[in-house]
Amino acid sequence: MCGIAGIYRFDGIDRHADVASIRAMMDSLKHRGPDDEGLFQSNKIVLGHKRLSIIDLETGHQPMTNDDETIWIVLNGEIYNYLELRYELINEGIKFKTNSDTEVLLKLYERYGESCVERLNGMFAFAIWNARNGSLILGRDRLGIKPLYYIHNEEMFTFASEIKAFTSSKLIKPELNREVLRDYIVLQLGLSDETLFKGVKKLLPGHILSIKGNKAAMRRYWGIDFTLDPGSTNDESFYIESLSSLLEDSIKLQVRSDVPVGSHLSGGLDSSAVCCLASKILGKSLKTFNGYFAEGGIYDESGFAKDVSSKIGVEGFYQKISHNDAADSLEKLIYFMDEPQAGPGLIPQYMVSKLAKDHVKVVLSGLGADETFGGYSRYYLAYLEECLKGAIEETQSEHDKRFVVSFESLLPNLPLLKEYIPLMKAFWSEGLFEDHSKRYFRLMRRDSGNSCFSKDVLNGSHVKEVEGRFTKVFDDGNKRSLLNKMLSFDLNFFIPSLLQVEDRTSMAVSLESRVPLLDHRIVELAAKMPPTVKWKGGRPKHVFREAVKNIVPNSIWSRKDKRGFPTPISEWFNGPLKDYVHETMNSKKANERGLYDKRFTINESQPFGLRPYSWTVWG
Repeated sequence: MCGIAGIYRFDGIDRHADVASIRAMMDSLKHRGPDDEGLFQSNKIVLGHKRLSIIDLETGHQPMTNDDETIWIVLNGEIYNYLELRYELINEGIKFKTNSDTEVLLKLYERYGESCVERLNGMFAFAIWNARNGSLILGRDRLGIKPLYYIHNEEMFTFASEIKAFTSSKLIKPELNREVLRDYIVLQLGLSDETLFKGVKKLLPGHILSIKGNKAAMRRYWGIDFTLDPGSTNDESFYIESLSSLLEDSIKLQVRSDVPVGSHLSGGLDSSAVCCLASKILGKSLKTFNGYFAEGGIYDESGFAKDVSSKIGVEGFYQKISHNDAADSLEKLIYFMDEPQAGPGLIPQYMVSKLAKDHVKVVLSGLGADETFGGYSRYYLAYLEECLKGAIEETQSEHDKRFVVSFESLLPNLPLLKEYIPLMKAFWSEGLFEDHSKRYFRLMRRDSGNSCFSKDVLNGSHVKEVEGRFTKVFDDGNKRSLLNKMLSFDLNFFIPSLLQVEDRTSMAVSLESRVPLLDHRIVELAAKMPPTVKWKGGRPKHVFREAVKNIVPNSIWSRKDKRGFPTPISEWFNGPLKDYVHETMNSKKANERGLYDKRFTINESQPFGLRPYSWTVWG
């Protein structure tokens, strides 16, 4: 895991100023790679690298070059199948000087060009400078696990692992992108390749960007295809066995490391499955890490985590988290995040990452199963409405059997919604049976119609614009199933926001986090499953649950109360952090920014959030 940066000038003038800029960029990225650093410069380009040494600790220095020093590479991330690729290349007569995955990618590029990226299984963001043809190639992994940002103007192309590298080096003056701000206020995620910093873009997941001279060419090399295989059936045993095999292989690849490996363990099904599978390979050397809150109750699942660690015979470590940790870490997290994304879960993730860093250098995460296999209550709620509509209007035909879960099959799992009655009341208060995009937009909204913002920042027409952008991406592609439309949106837009949190909270403490449940082969398999199998009877993550049934303890598998990683943000904002929020929101600095309506104030008696772990005030 590393930090990378580069400046490619189109005029070919002396590079001394760019070297100074790259050094400033690298200094801002030092938390991503404190073990080593390197720099390469020519009359066209300067590349910088900060290294967190995980594979080949001795000879994996970057920037790395080929035999005749005409191709240079900087890589952030891991190529998990590098050993298999290395053996293939050796059998073709290609020789290696190191044991690193970076050299494997370099040799692959020499052999196959840009298409080499399609052979990779990993999390990665890389840049390759080809002096032979004067081109710069940038690539990002399929799901966007590792970040990569860039600026392209008439004078130069510059890239970095984090936005702060551009501002730290004074390459740009920060300017707010109002359109992206509105997306964030309404959805707490972005809907395009734009960022909150005007002029700064992110290379989207599954894309390759080539720059030659001042011309850029973008190519998407991977996307999630929800088209069912023509021969697919409702034989769930086939999908369960296929998924079981892929889960084992993904874990086998992702525990590869020359440094100690641990795993996050929330006490839920997903992280427990990862831990149990990893322990089969690593044995007692695996260490697990759990965070729990002082408030207890639903905010303390350490007991379940202890049960898993005990049954697989590994050592577990536990971090108690309080409101003081939130107050103490928030400014640091704002710095590390660069731009806000997702919810308040980044606070516990950061605290648990700090705990893990004291014991290991690599952790596994259970992120991804909910968005891949349908684990959220909002899927159930939207699908229940769709099935009710179909039953009333008699529009569910025999032709839809592979795509539509029947209303009758949902009935046994209705008790899963009893904790979400307030959400159901709000959701069904208006718009019942509207288009899929309108209903899911309503479920995804995080602003709750909040009127605290000035009309210049957010008004009704702005919300309509956000909804228009949402609808365009939600309806993109030929996805017949509502479930697949929801999963597609979340995998393309919601997961990247969670991955940004995953990356920044781990990299802030120089810890590498891996997400084996987002192996692209698992995502591809899930996408091609008939929804009636993937989500049989409206049972969240049905196929995934069956695949890990004999892997995790029954106490975990049979749980019905798991809610992700809930953070007591409402309790904090209404209690010990109330003054902190008042002082922040009512400060002179906050008012001078012009974001809020001048009539908007937060008074001493005002409660924050309509229900536990509400994101409105947090956003």
